[in-house]
Amino acid sequence: MPPRKLKHEEIERFSLDEIRGIKKMPLYVLLSDIRSSYNVGSIFRTSDAAGISKLFLCGYTPSGDKKEVKKTALGSVESVEWESVGDSVELVTRLKKEGYTICALEIAEGSITYNQLQKINFPVCLIIGNEIFGVKEELMNLCDFAIEIPQHGIKQSINVAVAYGIAAFSFREFWEKS
Repeated sequence: MPPRKLKHEEIERFSLDEIRGIKKMPLYVLLSDIRSSYNVGSIFRTSDAAGISKLFLCGYTPSGDKKEVKKTALGSVESVEWESVGDSVELVTRLKKEGYTICALEIAEGSITYNQLQKINFPVCLIIGNEIFGVKEELMNLCDFAIEIPQHGIKQSINVAVAYGIAAFSFREFWEKS
């Protein structure tokens, strides 16, 4: 017998009050100069689903207050803690001093594939870069390691929000096992 698709009202959902009381994965995500409000909104939704601790919207990344972000986020700007920050280098420097492991989602020399995460010291700050230029060099210089998603087609990248979804759930799986 094939599976029966659940109706909208049958799906169990947390309230905002309940979600604020749930232990979050010790993963901060820094969005560096993401230009598309729709990508940011999608990243909010994925962040809610993965249960990350906080989003930092850096540089010219659109704020969670922006109409287009809210439209795509479908309410997750309320369930995901976020903060707009001007200087991403200053933020990462502070997080490193606080004991965060810094990871870039970027094709880089010495990077590991997203599914090869093994021994990581949480808490982690995952840096996601601009849709065209990726993670800035000054941020790469502050990273402890980088992860990438292998490409098997003619393109060498995928949409930033899609790539983030793969990475976020990879971290989630690793965190739940450790």
